[in-house]
Amino acid sequence: MLSILLFLQARLWLSDEGMHEVWRLESQIAERTIENHRLAIRNSALEGEVFNLKEGVEAAEERARTDLGMIAEGETFYMVIRKETQSESLEKQNINAPFSMPISSVMVE
Repeated sequence: MLSILLFLQARLWLSDEGMHEVWRLESQIAERTIENHRLAIRNSALEGEVFNLKEGVEAAEERARTDLGMIAEGETFYMVIRKETQSESLEKQNINAPFSMPISSVMVE
């Protein structure tokens, strides 16, 4: 009887199917619980956005303003143009200049 009890206890504590498996599974449960909580928060935010897109005019207007440049009736649009510095102007000239090679470096046979 004692040998059976020792055998079962050894199997419970030392084998891979025993307490090691229980601890591993508990760890996985904790990881999945944290992941599920994170995903539930994300889903909640997405549900709110979907509701706004279906029911709210403000979300559609915001998207139209940012993506399409919409201006509402009665609004005034102001475009602020930044003054170019001399170095930026030179860079544009160099980029837009056609490719050219000095004549002295061209070899003619």
